[in-house]
Amino acid sequence: MAEVDVRLERVTKDFGETVAVDDLSLDIAEGEFFSLLGPSGCGKTTTLRMIGGFEEPTRGTIYLGGRDVTDLPPHKRNVNTVFQSYALFPHLNVYENVAFGLRRTKVQDGDIKTRVSDALRLVDLEGFEKRRPGQMSGGQQQRVALARAIVPRPSVVLMDEPFSGLDVQLRDSMQEETLALLRETRATCVIVTHHPEEAMRLGDRVAVMRHGRLVQVGRAEDLYHRPAELFIARLFSEINEVAYRVSGGMIDTPIGPFPAPGLEEGETAILCIRERGIKLGAAGVGLQGRVLHVKFLGDVGLIEVGVQGFEQPLKVRARENEGWSRGAEVAVEVDASRVLIFPANGSGGKPYT
Repeated sequence: MAEVDVRLERVTKDFGETVAVDDLSLDIAEGEFFSLLGPSGCGKTTTLRMIGGFEEPTRGTIYLGGRDVTDLPPHKRNVNTVFQSYALFPHLNVYENVAFGLRRTKVQDGDIKTRVSDALRLVDLEGFEKRRPGQMSGGQQQRVALARAIVPRPSVVLMDEPFSGLDVQLRDSMQEETLALLRETRATCVIVTHHPEEAMRLGDRVAVMRHGRLVQVGRAEDLYHRPAELFIARLFSEINEVAYRVSGGMIDTPIGPFPAPGLEEGETAILCIRERGIKLGAAGVGLQGRVLHVKFLGDVGLIEVGVQGFEQPLKVRARENEGWSRGAEVAVEVDASRVLIFPANGSGGKPYT
């Protein structure tokens, strides 16, 4: 089992009366690629900045490699950060941008040349040494920022929304390249993102934050299939939400009764049906519906279906080539293993299995 490389023990960060991070405890293993996911203002970037030494916790302790670094400045931690803006020096060429940190730590010129060349080769920027950031594309600038981050051979690399400024196609390719590169360096990596797909694609594990607190930590498949809260279910998949009153420990729905674990008599439960957990078939047997609207989304279609017994239409993700059209009469089949039940306050939900 890998050693813990980054440990936060009951870390809190206050900005005046605002609690940005609230009693956060977290272990990240050596060599792990770890995603911090959540909406804007949830505390994920503040957490990253505290690990890097750019913010000091109000309370709590931060360990790197088993060493208490809570009070150490950034340059005394074996950590490097790739910022959202890349933070390259516009007046320096690529070589000098990458070499900057090495010069500050008084590495010998011969070693600097070797290490900068190695880093630029890893990010596929050989021959770009004399260019300045303003002469490069966004993807190339990001590669320079990555090279600068890895050239000191840090034990931990921190990345704050590093792909947010890239177009979709470039972002996908850069994610894959970055993951491969950091695997090669064997550094521990913590990435902040508000994109669930990015968090799942890159992270060995994902931590979801909300209002400064840690909501759930686990592998992407665990968070997808067993979300701890309605908030997380919404993050990781498109769902239909329908409210029901609990009676006898159950909720009675048009697709059958479901247990409502942990909910009292008369409380409101939220039935969540994944859009991809609904299948449409030829009208006839079973639950009946009518297609109200079809939206083309490339290889899938988003279909709204008025379904017998439901006051609101259900949204269904279907393969584009299934060819459903507005007004079609359909049979509606729901995969019970993809149904989730949550209390109305959103916490404590469990998948129905």
